[in-house]
Amino acid sequence: MRMKILIARMNHETNTFSPVATPLEAFGPDGPCYGDDAYREHAGMRTAMSAFIDAAKREDASIVTPISASANPSGRVAAAAYDAICASIVDAAEGCDAVMLDLHGAMVAENSPDGEGDLLERVRRVLPHAPIAVSLDLHGNVTQKMIDHADVIVSFKTYPHIDMYESGAHAARLLFDRMHGKAEPVIAWAQPPLMTHTLRSATDEGAMKRAVDAARAAEREDGVLAVSVLPGFSLADIEAPCLSVIVVADGSRAKAQEVADRMARLIWDERESFVYRSAPLADSISEGARLARATDKPVLLLDHGDNCMSGGTCDTTDAFEEALQQGLDGIVVGPLCDPDAVAKLYAAGEGARVTLGIGNKLASVASRGKLPLEVTGVVRALTNGEYIISGPTYTGQRAYMGRAAVIETQNARILLTERTHEPWDLGVFESVGIDPRSARFLILKSRMYCRPVFVPLSGGFVECDSRGVTGSDYALFSFSNLKRPVFPLDANVEY
Repeated sequence: MRMKILIARMNHETNTFSPVATPLEAFGPDGPCYGDDAYREHAGMRTAMSAFIDAAKREDASIVTPISASANPSGRVAAAAYDAICASIVDAAEGCDAVMLDLHGAMVAENSPDGEGDLLERVRRVLPHAPIAVSLDLHGNVTQKMIDHADVIVSFKTYPHIDMYESGAHAARLLFDRMHGKAEPVIAWAQPPLMTHTLRSATDEGAMKRAVDAARAAEREDGVLAVSVLPGFSLADIEAPCLSVIVVADGSRAKAQEVADRMARLIWDERESFVYRSAPLADSISEGARLARATDKPVLLLDHGDNCMSGGTCDTTDAFEEALQQGLDGIVVGPLCDPDAVAKLYAAGEGARVTLGIGNKLASVASRGKLPLEVTGVVRALTNGEYIISGPTYTGQRAYMGRAAVIETQNARILLTERTHEPWDLGVFESVGIDPRSARFLILKSRMYCRPVFVPLSGGFVECDSRGVTGSDYALFSFSNLKRPVFPLDANVEY
């Protein structure tokens, strides 16, 4: 008989300090994809779910894809949305021979502080003996429930994430090796009390690169099937938004634990290297101006304090205002999320000259009661905000910014959208008639995903911390559920 394999996706990185709502409609252009649509969304793409589908097809399995639900990072997932997504997966589980789940690992819902762990517990209750394989984002916040109820867990090894497919393929290979009696995957993990900064989790430099290199080396040891280093996502007020090491070994939990503990100790010894300390915003903008004097290419000003892919409101104007105050021109800024401004520009029409307030409209740690920034300019473009991502992240997928509008002022071209959106592709700007290469300065509400595409065409970049809802200063945030002591919030933390 053909194997019946359940494959699904539930992705959300929850910033519990973000005021951006996360209803069911946020999980796709108009909500999740279901059934055959979920299958088609990933067939031939480069996600972990795509790899699961390809692996199941090679096994000539019967494939069940109840849902594909993926939302940009934002605030807590609405209880109704979480319940609906979980129900789609759990209801489809009965009678399946195996399960492969493309999860993020850092979901917090209004009714669940451990979104993935609670889902896995429910799936395991339906399928007590079926193997469950999970692919996680590198920024997942691992919990004991996740370890207890999965047979295989493999995370990405790159940030920016360009190995989503590969991590899914790795997890699928181990799952089918178990089903065919070629391996007996067992999991162990370690979690030092270390809250990392996302800007210290880039895998091509520093301590994080050394950790990933060590993980790859450990995977070459006898009996080791997978080693994942997850720096976690610290902007979540949960018990332990901390770094984790997950090891999958072949039959020996003792071996898996030994490797996990060894890796965790190496990382703990370098804990200072996982801390990012921002320069004052004015200094960062000044550094950008200095770089511009030495190049004819755009200089990137990365506003990571209001970063879309960490749950930012994407409507703060601090970095833009500081650039204007310092006399910068030739600026392209965006996407700035402001549905109200988009509606007004649509009402005015292309070619109209308008004055309106933009940004600073969502109440958050970032806005601090600021009024919208008043700008005057000409409406240059109005579009549906859709484009196809050229890669290397989410290659081939259709992206949705909501309706988009461009207003050109004396010093800047400003891209305004109805939805928060990561500038991970030239299509963000080219779809609205802006050639980003023509900019003197590109102010991007991005931390890392923009880099594979925009850094090569730039004359340099500067990280700008606007002290928003995704800022790197943990003193901006009130943690009430966090287990203390934890580094770097506390001194003299032992591990």
